[in-house]
Amino acid sequence: MTERTGAVTRETAETEIEVTLALDGDGDATVDTGIGFFDHMLESFAKHGLFDVTVQCDGDLEIDDHHTIEDVAITLGQAIDEALGDKRGIRRYADRKVPLDEAVAEVVVDVSGRPYFAFDGAFAQERVGEFTSHMGKHFLRSLSTNAGLTLHASVTGENAHHQIEALFKSLARALDDATRIDERRSDTPSTKGEL
Repeated sequence: MTERTGAVTRETAETEIEVTLALDGDGDATVDTGIGFFDHMLESFAKHGLFDVTVQCDGDLEIDDHHTIEDVAITLGQAIDEALGDKRGIRRYADRKVPLDEAVAEVVVDVSGRPYFAFDGAFAQERVGEFTSHMGKHFLRSLSTNAGLTLHASVTGENAHHQIEALFKSLARALDDATRIDERRSDTPSTKGEL
């Protein structure tokens, strides 16, 4: 099987980012965004999706966390899209529901090439460390737009740390399932012939 990898560099006045991704990895992660909780979430994403991920980001954290989280999502989404290539043989659809103590998150994904994002839920606390909770939702939106995913996500719970972590884990598991090669399929999973 051809290696399914992506490597994206993004440089703006707000951030400098390098991302690499291997879809068929071991769950290894090397991450440094300057936001401890965000690093933890990206490491969890890699571990639970069995993706090998490196993220190096130098962002304008003296302003806030928005640009760093958004731009990492953009570059990671682009790396996913690059790694998928023509999407030949993938399963395409998946959904995963993941609990973390009192929190439950669900992600439903279609690797459709048509970005769409829907979200249901509210975060229990405004911040987790230096991570603004609503940026969890914004991360998912930016990733889905740049990876070309239809992504529906929902979360309940009483602890924002648990809620956001459950979202990242359910995203990882759903993406792992949807991007997996189905040995029965040699074509692109669409009646259009392409995604």
